[in-house]
Amino acid sequence: AGVERVMGFCTAEEYHEFLRSCPEFERMLVHSGIILIKYWLSVDADEQERRFRRRIKNPAKRWKLSAMDMESRKRWIDYSRAKDEMFKYTDIKQAPWYAVDAHDKKRARLNCIHHLLSLIPYDTLPHQKLELPSLQEDNGYMRPPMTDQTFVPEMYP
Repeated sequence: AGVERVMGFCTAEEYHEFLRSCPEFERMLVHSGIILIKYWLSVDADEQERRFRRRIKNPAKRWKLSAMDMESRKRWIDYSRAKDEMFKYTDIKQAPWYAVDAHDKKRARLNCIHHLLSLIPYDTLPHQKLELPSLQEDNGYMRPPMTDQTFVPEMYP
């Protein structure tokens, strides 16, 4: 309901139909016994810009950015409005949206995992004591020379 509306990938009629039918569909899923949990990982425009700039500078992460990301960045306010509108229709009692402060990725993930586990019934399994076993006797085994193997080049030593 965000990308489709902001980028014009759907008609106004299709968008409004989604907002109407999505809550009905989610209620149906919950009624049939599915545990439906929705998370919105939230960052502000400044944090998004910092992340984009870090990715642009880092060749190992640059692939994560697409032309669509660049276009979407320009439309931050439109996306924010679309998110607010989507929440207005789809944040229902049976399947609420849970917003996660995602400015710190690690903390956001841990908070999200903790929250998720608090919503799902499960039995705690007892921790078994583990002991690292000794290696078997080598009985004269000689590992082949490393030079006999073809290794992937170490580009990032």
